[in-house]
Amino acid sequence: MDLLPDVWRRELWLPPGVTWEDMEKLADSDRPLPRDLLLALPLSLGFVALRFLFERVVAPPIGGCLGVKDRILARAAPSPKLESFYTQRSRHPTQSEIASLMTQCGKSQRQIETWFRCRRNQERPCQTKKFGEASWRFVFYLTSFAGGLACLKDAPWFWNLRECWVQYPVQVMERAHYWYYMLELGFYLSLLLRISVDVRRKDFREQVIHHLATITLLSFSYCANYIRIGTLVMLLHDSSDILLESAKMLNYGSGWRTTSEALFVVFAVVFLVTRLLIFPSKIIHATLVLPMELFEPFAGYYFFNAMLMVLQALHIFWARLILHMVYKFLKGNLEKDERSDEESEAEEEEEGDKGEEGDMDRDFSWEKRTLNSKLSMLTSSCVLNNFANHRASLTNKMHKA
Repeated sequence: MDLLPDVWRRELWLPPGVTWEDMEKLADSDRPLPRDLLLALPLSLGFVALRFLFERVVAPPIGGCLGVKDRILARAAPSPKLESFYTQRSRHPTQSEIASLMTQCGKSQRQIETWFRCRRNQERPCQTKKFGEASWRFVFYLTSFAGGLACLKDAPWFWNLRECWVQYPVQVMERAHYWYYMLELGFYLSLLLRISVDVRRKDFREQVIHHLATITLLSFSYCANYIRIGTLVMLLHDSSDILLESAKMLNYGSGWRTTSEALFVVFAVVFLVTRLLIFPSKIIHATLVLPMELFEPFAGYYFFNAMLMVLQALHIFWARLILHMVYKFLKGNLEKDERSDEESEAEEEEEGDKGEEGDMDRDFSWEKRTLNSKLSMLTSSCVLNNFANHRASLTNKMHKA
C-alpha cells in the first residue's frame, strides 16, 4: 500500500478550495518545495563542524579576555573498590551500600560520602566548556536576529499581521526568507545532534521537547507555506536568547558579576514580554483567529497551532524558573541561572549537601568551621565551669570563716 499520496493529500496541507495545481502557478524558485528541507541535513553537519572549530579556536581567547578559568578541584583518592562500585553500579550509593563499602574499604561513612562527592565533581563540566557553548549560541542568535531583522523590516507582514494570510497559500517566497528558514532549521538540528554531549542541564527533557517542536514547526510551516508567520516566530525567539547567552558568558568570567546580573534582569524582562505577552497575544492570535476570516480550518491549521501551544507551555515553564531567579535577585541571593545554566549534577549536590558546594576544598572548609565552632563552645563551657567552681569554693571558705 502506497502511503505517500495519503501524506500529501490536499486536505492535510491546504485550506478548502485550494489545490496543489494552484501552488504550481508559482515558479519552483518562488514557492517552498518539501525536497528543499534536505538541505538542512548538510547544513546541520556544517554547523557541528563550525562549532567544533569555534569552541577550540575562537572561544578560548574571548574567555581569556573575560577571565574565564576552570576551578581546580581535588581529585578522589585512588580506591579500586569504590571506583568499581562507582562505574558499574551507582554514583549515588544508598545507606545500606555505604555500610557495605565501609566494611570492604575500612573507611568511615563520612569518608565514603566525601569520596563519592569528589568523584562526581570530577565529571562536572568545566567553566571553559560552558563558556564555549554559550558563546557559540550567542554568536548564532545575534547573527540570526540581525539577519532576520534586516530581511523582515521592509516586509508588510512585519508591521501588519493580517498580511501573513493575504492570498494564502499562493504567496511568493523570497530567497532571503528561504535561507533564513534553512539556517535556523540546520542550527536546531545541530543542537539536537549535540545535545547528548553538551552540558546536561536540569531542564534537559524540556530542551529536547523544545528542539523537536521547533524542528517540526519549521519543517511543517515551510511545506505548508506558513513562511511569513514562521519568520516572525523565529525573530521573536532569537531576541531574548541573545541576552541570556551574553549574561551566561559574563557569569563564567571573573569580575563581571554585576554586569551579568544586570543583563539577566534585562533578559528576564524581554523574555516575559516577548514570550508571555507578544507571543500569545500577537503570534498565536494571528495563527488561531485571523486565518478564520479568510478560509475554513483544515488539518494543517490545527496541527500548526497545537505545536505553537507546546512552545507556549515551555515558555510558561521557563518563565516560572526565571521569576524564581528574579525573586532571589531582589533578595540579594542571585547565584545561578535557573533556566538553563544550572547543571543537573550540580543541583543534586546542592540539594544533597546543605552548606557544601560539592568540591573538596569547600568540604574541608565546612568541616573546619564546624570544628572551630565546637571547640569554641567547648572552651567557653570549660571557662564558665571553672569560674562557677571557683566562685562556689570562695563562698564556702567565706562561710567557714
